[in-house]
Amino acid sequence: MSDATPHSRPFPTLLLVALLALLGVSLCGLGLAGLIGPDEPRYASIGREMATSGDWVTPRLWGVPWFEKPALLYWLIGAATRLGLHDEFAARLPVALCGALFAAFFWWTLKRLDRQAEAPLAAVLLAASAGWMAVGNVAATDMPLAASYNAAVLAALLWLQTAQRRWAVAAGALLGISLLAKGLVGAVLFLPLLWFARKRVSGLALLFLACGAVALPWYIAVTARNGMEFIRVFFLQHQLGRFTRPDLQHVQPFWFYVPVLLGLLFPWTPLLAQLRRSTFKAQPERVFAAVAVFGFVFFSASTNKLPGYLLPLLPAVCALLAHAVTRAVAPGRTLASCGLLLALSPLAAAVLPEALRSGLRHVSWLGLPWAHGALAIPAAAGAYLLARRRQTAPSVALLAVLSSAGWLYVKIAALPVVDRTASARPLWNRVMSRREDICVESLNRALRYGLNYYSLTPLPDCDAVSKPFHIRQQAHQEVQVVPAAPTGPEPDQHRINTGSTPRR
Repeated sequence: MSDATPHSRPFPTLLLVALLALLGVSLCGLGLAGLIGPDEPRYASIGREMATSGDWVTPRLWGVPWFEKPALLYWLIGAATRLGLHDEFAARLPVALCGALFAAFFWWTLKRLDRQAEAPLAAVLLAASAGWMAVGNVAATDMPLAASYNAAVLAALLWLQTAQRRWAVAAGALLGISLLAKGLVGAVLFLPLLWFARKRVSGLALLFLACGAVALPWYIAVTARNGMEFIRVFFLQHQLGRFTRPDLQHVQPFWFYVPVLLGLLFPWTPLLAQLRRSTFKAQPERVFAAVAVFGFVFFSASTNKLPGYLLPLLPAVCALLAHAVTRAVAPGRTLASCGLLLALSPLAAAVLPEALRSGLRHVSWLGLPWAHGALAIPAAAGAYLLARRRQTAPSVALLAVLSSAGWLYVKIAALPVVDRTASARPLWNRVMSRREDICVESLNRALRYGLNYYSLTPLPDCDAVSKPFHIRQQAHQEVQVVPAAPTGPEPDQHRINTGSTPRR
């Protein structure tokens, strides 16, 4: 049983309210911005094509086989499309539901692991973290992988604790789903669990059989239909290549994930100071620590790095933080520091559109609403006073509710601007009535994929087909639609500026 002291035992009602507020915010506003970047419209297009073609085996991007990722995300988007959802909702809602459902499963499983004190705290810490909240609203493979892989870890922990083989089967099935989410990375991250279970041969056999039963049918079917091309592109180029090849444009130094982890844990980053050697005495905590450390070293050793890759490690880290904070005598200063970090929410809302449009390095830090940060002072003071009175759970619940308000503000304030500056949706709304007269002369990669998604059939390149009007973009300049062969100054009525177009 958990050895938490009575004063640190949380109030489940307060934490439940905080968790529901966080999950509500994560599920709202999914359509405030159109699909962003190259990945969202690409994955959404493949899922939509699966739904319309009825081919659920071979992923196809505008009719061409696309073997970069496994099929799980495409199936989810395709199923949402079949249910009548469209565009951003079909692409993002399944991902957001993965994050929300896992947070609830996280709470329930930790209670089954005799961590009644930590269970609600860990779920709230996870749901309020910047990584879980932000990536959970992006139509990408990171959240389906993180949810399925960590569900497999939790099921394996139940198996190790109870010796009930049904949990070994459940762990294997969930691990198989993770292999359908993003490929072999789920199996690699699961290696620490195999070490802890190394003496349970029969249970491991059941785990492997369940994993194979879930994952292998699709891998066999897609290989049978596409042959060695699938093996070459999926396994050699994207699975192994992302770990070793420097030509995939995501090369980062070994230390890259240190600041990334600190950022993904926002606003709970100061809680890392509560970790002690005693945090890792019991088996669940030792497993969580092994999962987090092994995964961090593995991702750091990879040549290619993206912030979202670290998402599968957040549940283990949050479980450790919850375990540590319930045993802290009065973590007032630490929780007050978390409250002060909430001052960054208004700044994030102001910075996000430009960061997505041209990168964080190009953001101007002048004119940002720095004074709004003063609103975090009452939050920090409230958290401090509650924690000093040994009311740790109410202190965390307060910060979590305020964090949900901060995320809601970011969505309402920033996403409409992001829609105008980083999504192709406003551009398509302006040109769709004249699509037969328009070709693409120059457009950045992200907007090109987005335009292809919204237009259903991609607009032709001007180099291949001449049209009366050209879509043109130079460097980080705003997108314009101009006549094909202007003889003088371009009339204003022929020019489209996506920065000033209204959102659909």
